[in-house]
Amino acid sequence: MTFKIVTFGCKVNSYESEYIKEQMEKEKFIYSDDNPDIIIINTCSVTNVADNKSLKSIRSIKRNNPHSMIVVCGCSAEHNKDKYLDLDIDILMGNRDKSILVNQIKNYQKNKKKIVDFYEGRDTTFENMSVTKFSDKTRAFVKIQDGCDNFCTYCVIPYVRGSVRSKDFESTIEEIKSLVNMNHQEIVLTGIDTGSYGRGTDYNLVDLIKEISKIDGLKRIRISSIEITSITDEFIKELKNNPKICGHLHISLQSGSSRILKLMNRKYTKEEYLNLVMRIRNARPDINLTTDVIVGFPSETEDDFKECIVFCKECKFSKIHVFPYSKREGTVAAKMKDQIDNSIKKKRARELIKIDEELQQNYNKQFLNKELNVLIEEVKDDYSVGHTENYLKVIVDEKLKENECYDVLITSASVEEVSGKLIK
Repeated sequence: MTFKIVTFGCKVNSYESEYIKEQMEKEKFIYSDDNPDIIIINTCSVTNVADNKSLKSIRSIKRNNPHSMIVVCGCSAEHNKDKYLDLDIDILMGNRDKSILVNQIKNYQKNKKKIVDFYEGRDTTFENMSVTKFSDKTRAFVKIQDGCDNFCTYCVIPYVRGSVRSKDFESTIEEIKSLVNMNHQEIVLTGIDTGSYGRGTDYNLVDLIKEISKIDGLKRIRISSIEITSITDEFIKELKNNPKICGHLHISLQSGSSRILKLMNRKYTKEEYLNLVMRIRNARPDINLTTDVIVGFPSETEDDFKECIVFCKECKFSKIHVFPYSKREGTVAAKMKDQIDNSIKKKRARELIKIDEELQQNYNKQFLNKELNVLIEEVKDDYSVGHTENYLKVIVDEKLKENECYDVLITSASVEEVSGKLIK
């Protein structure tokens, strides 16, 4: 039988979908985009837009594939169980039991009975998964952590992903060794709250980075995202001294106003955030710092927003992912007074996106006439595309080899990318 997987959302979902794909293929199912017998949709619920996108996609898939088995799992299913129950899905699951999804599919084939698989409560153990390769990527994601205990007032993720838990230290190392042996030169450490890796154990994220840095053939260690509250003296020291750690960190800010940060329950002030940004830049002067910002949070005034713009410029981010505030039922922020009108949210988002474009171009221009090492990820007939260790997207007007590193002289820079010539 044939199957396909549709994945929405974060790198954790991408990793889990890759694991599901491997397990299905081990059971002799064949991956195919052409009229598959089974369609698995791994959903996202980070915003209302993500929820709506997942729901809309499932309705469309059911309509266009009336004879396919439909399997739905993930955050949106967890958060909107009742809505999904109304969709007449063959197998409906939340975020747990993805590791045994293939068994659920075989049970359905045998018994022809719909399966609904959800759990109550946040406390759970880490669900062990391990992948041996990433099918269409030069870099490989490794899920080292799951869950979140931060309870930001706007966010549903702690409720749909459960409490903080980590992958076993030795198992993580073995998985990464296996991926490197499959010629993945770059490993991305990912989780829901990646910096909390090892909490409650005798190891932490820095211990893991130090250990996997010893693996021959592993050239780059990338961290998918990290909270500013997880950045310790030990982490900054390792960032400075370990050349395998990529010079790119995604550190969510969410607001440049300390008043709004407190309402968001973000557990730091803008002064504390900026102090750590400066220390990170002292350790790695060319580092690429990207972030997320929510505009139009309840009671955000024009002065709060202007304060945020000034702060983003001060931090000199090289990319800001801008999100108009999304009211999520069941969260503290949804009950707050002074909800902001959608037109104001959109206006502020447009204004901050303009600032983001300026900051992106300013950062990219720093590398004009510099030589950078590029890992090629995509090859076309007359050009190649790859990324540097600090995550600059580089276009080279030459057909190169995928998954190989090349030294490139940067000759031009735009908002989204830079271009360069191969150094022969």
